[in-house]
Amino acid sequence: MFDDLRRQYIDLAQPRLGTEVVYATDDFFADKARLISPAEPVFIPGKYDENGKWMDGWESRRKRVSGHDWCVVRLGVPGLVAGFEIDTRHFTGNYPPGAEIEVCRSDENVPGDDAGWAKVTPRLALNGNDRVYVPVEHADPVSHIRLHIYPDGGVARLRVWGRVAKDWAADFGTPIDLLAMENGGRGIIANDEHFGRVENLTAPGRGVDMGDGWETRRRREPGHDWAVLELGAAGRIEEIAVDTAHFKGNYPDRCFIQAAREASGSPEEIAAQAVDWPVLLPEVKLQADHIHTFRDGLADLGPIRFVRLNIIPDGGVSRLRLVGKVAS
Repeated sequence: MFDDLRRQYIDLAQPRLGTEVVYATDDFFADKARLISPAEPVFIPGKYDENGKWMDGWESRRKRVSGHDWCVVRLGVPGLVAGFEIDTRHFTGNYPPGAEIEVCRSDENVPGDDAGWAKVTPRLALNGNDRVYVPVEHADPVSHIRLHIYPDGGVARLRVWGRVAKDWAADFGTPIDLLAMENGGRGIIANDEHFGRVENLTAPGRGVDMGDGWETRRRREPGHDWAVLELGAAGRIEEIAVDTAHFKGNYPDRCFIQAAREASGSPEEIAAQAVDWPVLLPEVKLQADHIHTFRDGLADLGPIRFVRLNIIPDGGVSRLRLVGKVAS
């Protein structure tokens, strides 16, 4: 189920988008910042710090007064939230038995109680060492999440699944990376994500290492690998950048890109449609650990919204940039 969520949405709570846990009533046992760590939570037997057992998540102390604990997450970019993943993995005798989530749109770093918080979940019953997905219906873009836990305890991770709510009016007529995660771009599906996820292709900045890109296993059969992605908005592409940062003995030998204005259906159905899309960038040679920029030779396909990156035969790509102007 959680892989399906990755194909439909992005995690708006990613630190690389600028998201932060900006407040917690208490994080005595485990730093609130770990709540949105992109890594999977781990348990390290025998690891302690000055306050007690080290835990990979956010954990408050045992409450000895009335009330409950809560924290505030400020999203790096406003988003339309589709659901939340509450992960209590490795928290067994110290998880909160209940939780509730509110959202708001605010310019404040830590919005107060008068910020128009909207409750988007009922009081949820939680279990220890568990992962639950909670779908929500909330039509307006949000900037902040408030997670209440009852009465105290630890949560390993909070994922905020949804779509970036980009205001395109300010960028209309200006060339911009239409595939950037912060502009609503997302990875939909790839034939292989053995070493790295397709969503990394759209992430901000250059990759920090080989793990921060899309990388397939070594292909031992005929054919080539591919990934399908969606732009944040339809637009005419003026420049393409294929970045193989950190991929040296495992970069693709060549690549080409197909594109289309429309696609619909499940990720698998979109992938099937993509096989026959026209070519936007013809086959080009790639180098190790290099930003390849292409302006000449791009086909005039008009405004596009979806692309298929084909790598020949296999390997890793750190980032894919599609610079263009939003279609009117």
